[in-house]
Amino acid sequence: MKTEKLKKSGQLELYVLEDLSLKEMEEVEAELVASSMLLRELFEIERALEVYAQVNGVTVNPFAKPFLIAKISYLDRLERGVEKGVPPSLSKQSEIIDYQPWLDDMDFQEPIGNNDFSGHVLHASEGRTLFVIWLNGGIPPEIHTQEVERFLIVEGACDITIGQKIHSLKAGDFIEIPLHIEHHINVTSAIKCQIILELSAA
Repeated sequence: MKTEKLKKSGQLELYVLEDLSLKEMEEVEAELVASSMLLRELFEIERALEVYAQVNGVTVNPFAKPFLIAKISYLDRLERGVEKGVPPSLSKQSEIIDYQPWLDDMDFQEPIGNNDFSGHVLHASEGRTLFVIWLNGGIPPEIHTQEVERFLIVEGACDITIGQKIHSLKAGDFIEIPLHIEHHINVTSAIKCQIILELSAA
């Protein structure tokens, strides 16, 4: 493949993105070895893509990965047929003992590792997901517009700030986060805060 033809073909861009067949990769590499001009062109493409990625990059929510892992683990349990049943919905009347069968289950113990955030899905159905989570540090400010968030503290303690009001919670305490109000969580205990968390469609 001639140098000019290769430059105009878009093959260099596809080479950088590793979106060519093995045969096409080998053809491009043979041309790169033979042409220093083509090699410079390749470096320019790499630099342009790097700048584009930096300019258009998005900040990933640090809690997205743990939630995804928890959901995948839940689907795996469903596939193995080991769902423990349907836990009760969280409310002001909820007590830790209501969730003891799930809290005692080996499938729902804290994941190994020194994570700031980890957890398991206890149950999921249309419009409702119930988690057990372990939190160290806190959760940055967020606003929910479509999901009602409820917490029951199982172990440890935390401050949940809703708007301007701080709610100091300990084991056994329940709180519901209203929609459209900014809130954040700070763990105040020396140990991780273990929480039953329910997200339900508004």
